[in-house]
Amino acid sequence: MPRSVRGALLRCVPPHPAQPIHTVWISDLTPEPLHPGSILLSWEPGLGGGMDVTARLRLASAEVLLASWPDLHGDWTAVVHPTLHEVIGLHTALSVATDALHLANHLATR
Repeated sequence: MPRSVRGALLRCVPPHPAQPIHTVWISDLTPEPLHPGSILLSWEPGLGGGMDVTARLRLASAEVLLASWPDLHGDWTAVVHPTLHEVIGLHTALSVATDALHLANHLATR
């Protein structure tokens, strides 16, 4: 990972693990909070010669550790893919449910 970045922001996680995960670098020079539902991947060399990979999820009120995969060797995309794909789907479903609840409450007060 380049030194001037804090991680790779996920742009798209395709349904099939063999497809590439699309990301964009996030600069460390102007740290801004991520949007809710955003996932930031970062990695650094591990003690065993592999990569220590971390995923952080931005919620409405905080950024939290989503997952950590220590000492991954080779192409680790297939290892992290299932977690990333599921979390994005769950966050989307919860966002839709929250919006529906807000709308129902709004309509009930009319």
